Amino acid sequence: MTRRTLRENIFRILFRVEFNTVDEMKEQIDFSVDDIEELTDDDRNYIVDKANNIISLIDEIDNIIESVSSGWKLDRIGKAELAILRLAVYEMKYDSEVPFKVAINEAVELSKIYCNQDAKSFINGVLAKVEE
Repeated sequence: MTRRTLRENIFRILFRVEFNTVDEMKEQIDFSVDDIEELTDDDRNYIVDKANNIISLIDEIDNIIESVSSGWKLDRIGKAELAILRLAVYEMKYDSEVPFKVAINEAVELSKIYCNQDAKSFINGVLAKVEE
């Protein structure tokens, strides 16, 4: 499975955070990975570990997003955009294997699929401020 596909599956899990409690997320992660076809053990572990790491740091990640998204409270940001931002901020701040530019580019690419047309500019702008 490509890194992009892995990232997209993690995004889908993170999207569920807004609709479930932290305790329910373990079950949601299990449901999500069980639905993925042709998933190797390594891919499953990668998705589960990264999703759990992001969820465990969600308060810190949200603080970073709020601090750089001037005029935007988290509850005003679309759910898909927020999940994408959380994934990208995690990769930028906590995952040394992912270069900043890759995290930003992948976030913009996800927004082209899952968000409205204006979201890519918003996401790019927010993440550019995180990079500073």
